Amino acid sequence: MPIIRVENLVKRFGNITAVNDVSFEVDDGTIFGFLGPNGAGKTTTINILCALLSPTSGKAFINGHDCMRESSSVRKSIGIVFQDTTLDKDLTAEENLLFHAYLYNVEKGERRKRVDDVLRLVDLFDRKNDLVKKFSGGMKRRLEVARGLIHRPKVLFLDEPTLGLDPQSRTNLWEFITELPRRHSVTIFMTTHYMEEAEVCDDIAIIDNGKIIAGGSPEKLKKIVGGDVIYLKTRDNVLARDTIKKTLDLDASIRDGELFISTVKGDACIPELIRTLGDSVLSVSLQRPTLNDVFLKLTGKAIRDEEASGADTIKAEVRAYRRRHS
Repeated sequence: MPIIRVENLVKRFGNITAVNDVSFEVDDGTIFGFLGPNGAGKTTTINILCALLSPTSGKAFINGHDCMRESSSVRKSIGIVFQDTTLDKDLTAEENLLFHAYLYNVEKGERRKRVDDVLRLVDLFDRKNDLVKKFSGGMKRRLEVARGLIHRPKVLFLDEPTLGLDPQSRTNLWEFITELPRRHSVTIFMTTHYMEEAEVCDDIAIIDNGKIIAGGSPEKLKKIVGGDVIYLKTRDNVLARDTIKKTLDLDASIRDGELFISTVKGDACIPELIRTLGDSVLSVSLQRPTLNDVFLKLTGKAIRDEEASGADTIKAEVRAYRRRHS
């Protein structure tokens, strides 16, 4: 049985359909990437999975529990690391974790042992008595992961876990995260706009306009692009795009001041492009397909175009949920 199962999920807000007949499964002990541009429906889907929002129709299950009918069991089965830090900076690392353990009804006699275990896991045991305000960004992220694991969830949701970190901290944190399924028997459900991070996922689902438009392993998804990717900058990209289509029968897209062309044999295509466009060519480069190329081909958008904070949306809906049920 998959650890996460979503069947024909629909969520409407008035006349707007945010999630439109979405279905997917996540295997236990894997890293699953959920990718989509701003407004695609991924945050709404995640909120339903976290039992923070009820769907209009469809079903969702985590660890065998119905997200609508067994919300308490679902919440015990998941941990969440928000995009923005939610730690109490005026408490120590240990105090933050003890408070979380209390909220999740970890037995009193077990709490300190659990805290010490997860602090060792994230290599912060020697800093347990330090105030969080003294921690670096990378240390705070590791502490938030520790907090998400203290009640031993089956699924850990990571919303942009390395956003805002310096490159070294990102690398170190991601090396740690990729070991979690093996070391802690937890399934990772992640969103990221750093597409190189998504390369480590076992499976990925791409959502756009409320629908899953592609899914599979990173290598499977890259085959959608169809071959090599050529990036071409010219004096007039619009004219060059039209000329390439008319003369070479190749489709080119314009993004960030460059032409984006996918072709089976890029090394053979480049001389043809230069002969066709002449001295209007300013620069040209060739690379193998990446997940960002897949994303661009499928959605017409770059994943880095996302601007809204998924964490802000989640927290706003949490507040709304609490007001409705207070």
